[in-house]
This record gives sequence, C-alpha cells and structure tokens, in this order.
Amino acid sequence: MVRIDIISVLPELIESPFNASIIKRAIEKKIIEVHFHNLKDYASNKRKQVDDYQFGGGSGMVMMIEPINKCIDLLKTKRSYKEIIYMTPDGNMLTQKIANKLSIEGNLIVLCGHYKGVDQRVRDELITMEISIGDYVLSGGELPAAVLCDSIIRLIPGVLGDETSALSDSFQDDMLAPPVYTRPANFENLEVPKILLSGNKAKIEEWREEKALERTKKMRPDIFN
Repeated sequence: MVRIDIISVLPELIESPFNASIIKRAIEKKIIEVHFHNLKDYASNKRKQVDDYQFGGGSGMVMMIEPINKCIDLLKTKRSYKEIIYMTPDGNMLTQKIANKLSIEGNLIVLCGHYKGVDQRVRDELITMEISIGDYVLSGGELPAAVLCDSIIRLIPGVLGDETSALSDSFQDDMLAPPVYTRPANFENLEVPKILLSGNKAKIEEWREEKALERTKKMRPDIFN
C-alpha cells in the first residue's frame, strides 16, 4: 500500500479533498494511506512557533528548519520514503509524466510551503524533489499538495473503476484527449459525429487519434512533437 504523509502549518486547509469521491474510496479500500501532520506539533517552544524572521532583513516570515527536520526524521524512523517533496512556485512544473512516475514509486512525504517559504537548508538537505503547479503564488502549499496527490492517487491500480480510463487522459501520450460525447445523439440539431455511432471500433479509434492530433496542434502546439 502506498502511503503519503503531508506536512502542513494548516492541515485543515487540505483535509477536505481527501474526504470525498474517488480519493475517499481509495482510502476506504486501503489502496492508499494519507496522513496529515501539523508542523506546530513539532515546535520546540510553548508558543508552537514554526516560523521566524529571515537573516539579513526583509519582509515576510520563513518556516524554520528545526520542526520540519524533527517531523521528517520521525517519519523516516518508521518507514522508508521514495521522495520528500516540497510544494513551491519555483519548483519543477507538475506534469503527467511526473504524476505517472510518483504513482509507482512508493511512500511519499509532501511538505506544504507557507509564509515566505522555508529555510534554504531544508531544500538543500531534506528535500529530494520540488514541484510547482504553475507560475503563480498562493497563500500556502496546501492546495498544490492536494492537486499533486489527486494526480498521483487516481493512477494507482484499483482506484478508478475503469482501469484503462487514466490511460486515455490528456498528456498521457503527449497529446490532448479527443472530444467526447454522450446522449442524446441529437440535441437541438447539434449531432454527435456519426462515426461514434457506427459501432466500428477501428474507425472510431482512427477518428479519435485524428481529433486528438488536431486538438493538440491547435490548442497546445508547445507540446506537439
């Protein structure tokens, strides 16, 4: 069973996405374990302080190395982890290939950034992978961590009802997914392409490949090879 441990200053910001839908069912089926750790529980003083002013001056508080190191060290005494991931806007952009890789690698620790970021020594000595979900800044790393976990968990065998569903997602083969349709076949004179109603599986797959190619060229020429 894959286990994900999420370290956060405000774990209540991230817990709700794991209490519904596909991820909730995966947890209930014991396909995946997700645990939340409040960084303040690892603070060394009574005020539960996990941030401090930065050396050299400047605006914004910085997450301290001591409570982060204490939490990670404790987790590592109980099991091995393949990656210790820091969610940060200046990390490597999350892609489907990264999600695929992480879904088969084993236990993960995810550290949610906050304030002005973390003491650089955390990034230099404790973190093995840094991930961003876009070139913008949020109030904290909790929402990006939820996005990362969702992208990973849905790929684990047994999570989705249809095992082949994730294989046809956009970006799995460096292409966008083709258009999809459902009933009714004719809605106010807007008709579903006839090929999809033909029952000819070979022709349908050929049409889907063509449309995926067209869509990728038009909408995402940057990923088209």
